[in-house]
Amino acid sequence: MSQTSTERLRDYLAQLPPQSQALLMRELERAVERGEDISVANLVLEQLRKIVRGAEADEAIPPRTDDPARLLFRPLEPFLAETNFPTRPGQIRRASLLPVWQWLAREGAPDAARAFEAALAAASDNGPMEAAARKFQLVAADAILKIATPVQSDDRQRALARVGPPSVVEDLLPIGVVLQAREALETLGNRLPSQIRVFADAQIASATDALKVPSLQTPQLLPFALSLIAQRLAAPWQIIRLAVKMAASDDELRVASTPYGIAVTIALHDLSFVAACLRTDIRRGRFEYVGEQLKTLHDGVRGLRTELDLRNDSTWGRQLTSVRADTSNALQSEIDSVPGRVRRILRQRADKDISAGAKIDMSEVEDAAALIDFVAVCRTYAGELAINEVTLRTFSDLQHYVEQSTEGLVQSLRGGDARVRAFRQQQVKAAIRFCEVLFGHDYASLMNRAAENALTGERKSSRAS
Repeated sequence: MSQTSTERLRDYLAQLPPQSQALLMRELERAVERGEDISVANLVLEQLRKIVRGAEADEAIPPRTDDPARLLFRPLEPFLAETNFPTRPGQIRRASLLPVWQWLAREGAPDAARAFEAALAAASDNGPMEAAARKFQLVAADAILKIATPVQSDDRQRALARVGPPSVVEDLLPIGVVLQAREALETLGNRLPSQIRVFADAQIASATDALKVPSLQTPQLLPFALSLIAQRLAAPWQIIRLAVKMAASDDELRVASTPYGIAVTIALHDLSFVAACLRTDIRRGRFEYVGEQLKTLHDGVRGLRTELDLRNDSTWGRQLTSVRADTSNALQSEIDSVPGRVRRILRQRADKDISAGAKIDMSEVEDAAALIDFVAVCRTYAGELAINEVTLRTFSDLQHYVEQSTEGLVQSLRGGDARVRAFRQQQVKAAIRFCEVLFGHDYASLMNRAAENALTGERKSSRAS
């Protein structure tokens, strides 16, 4: 693949949401482990890792399936958080893995770590590598759980400090628990469909049956089991239905009193993460995924408000209110700015105010068109996100202003100073682009023909005179 093609691939992968990047990475790594399309998978994986890690990786890095730390922590892959956003129950920071591996190799289980690396070096295929990994995972889990078990002493605090910073120490117990329960989690994953489009009664019953394993019912492991189920849901917020079912009530107090109440915490945290991603994308002017993010937030907020009897002053109620308020504020601020940006481009100026050679930046036109489309998308999900009034008003104002401005600009092509006609034509082109977003392709085509007729008529008039 040429350098240009590689750059295009990297640009495309960088535009994917973090969730999609993580999912694609997992699927490609599994393909490599199965020996399928290794050359293509390794190429895409290399670019994904560069994007996720935020730095150029060394081109001589061996495949991750040969990496001892990678093999050791493979059971953790479905639960790794790639961003700096706070983690929730059922998540582990990817950044914690390297310090834990270094601690294991240095003092946690050094003999077992050396034996594991030697076994990998001697292995000729995946079978022995997998067996060695499973053996070391149990040893590592024991060492991690031994140091992570909450026992207060000065020696323990010093030992934990040698593992890594507080964020790594916080992840120690979850890492040990997941490694220890690898087989139970794998069995659960194998019993679940690859995607659950609707988490209805039949699917809830099947998931409940799959969860009837004592090791999965512990307070430490249940969040990971629920996270695994949520990942298979087309609408992850629906994981709360499992909690409602187990509580036999939609009252939040009864739901919270069951171990499965953690499902609501997971759903709320994930909605908060989507809201944070939306706010970041808006600040950066990236609107490619706004529609998907708004739909996720809209459906999640509506689902929690509909299927749970939440109190406004409860922890869950305040969290949901915060998600709605933060999203509403971010959207409203951006929506309010759109009419001004459109007016700056389409405002009709006197001929004397247009300098010779004046031009309109077409990238600014496309940015404004993206913002108009953003307002249209917001209108679809306005109700649940508390932006109904501002969205409807702004969209109506945009339609009225662009329609009038386009007609006026088209008429301006029939006369005026020839010196500024090129600038008027650029304004008309921008107006027609906005019409396409607001009114559709047919109306934009109609206005384009009107502009062409206006120019034709002006040229005929000039020749006749």
